[in-house]
Amino acid sequence: MSLRRQIVQWIPHLRRYARGLLLDRELADDLVQETLLRALAREQRWRPGSDLRAWLFTLMHNLFVSDYRRRCRSPLVAVDSLPERAAAGQADSDCRVRDVEQALQYLPPSWREVLLLVSLEGLSYTEVARVLGIPVGTVMSRLHRARQRLAQLLEEGQPRLEVVHERE
Repeated sequence: MSLRRQIVQWIPHLRRYARGLLLDRELADDLVQETLLRALAREQRWRPGSDLRAWLFTLMHNLFVSDYRRRCRSPLVAVDSLPERAAAGQADSDCRVRDVEQALQYLPPSWREVLLLVSLEGLSYTEVARVLGIPVGTVMSRLHRARQRLAQLLEEGQPRLEVVHERE
């Protein structure tokens, strides 16, 4: 199977991760598009047999960090609305998802990245460390802090307007 076809299979995963990182569909779609363009432009750098998923997430991570630094934005971003669901029984689930999505905006981006890659995308700590270019111990530390802070925010009901700043 060609590299381009293999990349297409990972687009839903890239979109989900980007939306979790940016909490804005339009910005997330832009990040996915930039990631795909970069992957196609650098397809000669991909080593057949290596982990394509990790390579794509690494490209996305690098673009995200570069853009974040360039814009020098606060980690607080607007949370776009969730799609409406037809089933009435989904109301409680939708509220819980919305609560988690809102609470995510109060996590530092580096914590959010680790949390999403492990919890949403199912990457191992070693894979996350490789994707983000950080030690496995840092992955574990950020994940622990992110989970603690997320649980705290969800327990409080409505997140306070304070943003936790990362400490390493």
